[in-house]
Amino acid sequence: MMDLDLPIVELMVRAAAVYLVLLFMMRLSGKRTVGQFTPFDLLVVMLVSEAAGPSMTGKDQSLWGGLVVCAVLIAVNTLIGILTARYRVAEKLLEGEAILLGRDGEIFESVRKKHRISQNDIEKALRGADCERDEVRFVFLEADGSICIQKKISNAVR
Repeated sequence: MMDLDLPIVELMVRAAAVYLVLLFMMRLSGKRTVGQFTPFDLLVVMLVSEAAGPSMTGKDQSLWGGLVVCAVLIAVNTLIGILTARYRVAEKLLEGEAILLGRDGEIFESVRKKHRISQNDIEKALRGADCERDEVRFVFLEADGSICIQKKISNAVR
């Protein structure tokens, strides 16, 4: 239970490598994967975590081995947070940027389809913003996968 079956350095390298490869794969899969989860997305996350576990610990199932892997994952995640907070290039690369989905009530269909945004997702965001389509100034797909609606400024407010 307490004895390591693998060298501690190997556990550390395995954990960091799996973290970075999975981060890269998540970035490749698009904003919607990390944004609002559907039941299918949640299932994928659960299966990925189940599949990734053994690749990090190898044959080591000791308490210390699991704790070392957890510590490395937290450390790598903290490092990523520091890098994205300090360097715009790292932030853009690792977290992404907002994408313009629509302007002046028009949704750009090619952009919507490219980023796998359903009409239902846009309609839900419109309802959440208490906004009709003709009141829309901009629609953004945020880096976190959420959809942000900016209303036009009405003449009564000016």
